[in-house]
Order: sequence, then C-alpha cells, then structure tokens
Amino acid sequence: QVQLVESGGGSVQAGGSLRLSCAASGRTFSRRAMGWFRQTPGKEREFVAGISWSGGLTYMYYGDSVRGRFTIPRGDAENTVYLQMNSLKPEDTAIYYCAASLQSVRSTRKDDYDYWGQGTQVTVSS
Repeated sequence: QVQLVESGGGSVQAGGSLRLSCAASGRTFSRRAMGWFRQTPGKEREFVAGISWSGGLTYMYYGDSVRGRFTIPRGDAENTVYLQMNSLKPEDTAIYYCAASLQSVRSTRKDDYDYWGQGTQVTVSS
C-alpha cells in the first residue's frame, strides 16, 4: 500500500522559511515524478513544485507564484522529497500536499498524480 507522509508545516512570520518533507513508502518513485500542491478553502488545489526523472536527467519545475522563492531538492533517502520555502508571504498560507505519479511526467496538473499525502498546514503571518 502506497503512503505519503508530509511533515514540517507550522507557523512563521512573513519573510521566514520552512522546509517540508515527504516520505513515500510502499513503492519506489525514484524514476517517476513527485510534487507539491497547496490548497486554501474555496479554491482549487494549486501546483507548487515538482521533480521528475527521465532519461537519466532530473527536472525541477515550479508554479509562477513561488518560482525564485521555493525549491524542491531531492532528498537524501530514496522516495523522499523536500520543499524548501524561503521569503514566505501571507498568501503562501495553505495546506500543502505531497503527491506522487506513476509516470515520468513534468506535470502541473493534479489529475496526473496518483497518490497524495494527508497534507500539512503552513501559516504565514504578516
């Protein structure tokens, strides 16, 4: 059974940093794709960042609202990804979800991801 577990959420002041972690178990995603999405009440789940592996290459890609502030370094452990969030803004406040795809896709669409974590709350105060 595939399970994704996020950790590292919390509260921070604007301009601060947080680092989220996602550990996947039950299946290897090292040659596929993993990503981060976020959601606030009443809004669609928004793509934040993704990492995928294809042809021996690693691709990282970001949503427009976080590019230049967030990064998605590959974790040291197999099936672990992080989301490093710097220069946080109040509008970054959301529940953040880790997702994993069975395909090597560089996708920003939530429908292209097959497995999801339970989410972790990030709150940024002004």
